[in-house]
Amino acid sequence: MKRYMICLFLFVGVSGACLAAGYFLTREYGNRAADTSTETLEEIKGTAAETGTVAENLAAVNREQVQNQMEPAEKEFYLVSEDGFLLVFGKDKETICLYTHIPLIDFPEREQERLREGIWFSDMMDVIHYLESYTS
Repeated sequence: MKRYMICLFLFVGVSGACLAAGYFLTREYGNRAADTSTETLEEIKGTAAETGTVAENLAAVNREQVQNQMEPAEKEFYLVSEDGFLLVFGKDKETICLYTHIPLIDFPEREQERLREGIWFSDMMDVIHYLESYTS
């Protein structure tokens, strides 16, 4: 019986020491985090980030430049099977727009023949809808 009491007191003592150490470590870390956050707040005090607002005219300052630099989206896509998987090519039939990783054998025989020859689509959403109709 005496052994059980010694083990119980030892367990309670070690558990208490671990809890106390954990409390002091987290309390110290919490104080450091609070100090850091106050320093950060003081650094950004008076800026737009503090209030969460941005001047409206800054949002679209260079809109014309951005629109001119953007390339027009391709309007036609070519879905074809290569090496047993489906690939989506651009209008030029050389630029790969999408690797589907969908095996050709997931499609019915009739569609497999069409995919070996290649199928044209007017936009990417049509390609996605076609693939969803056969893979889901």
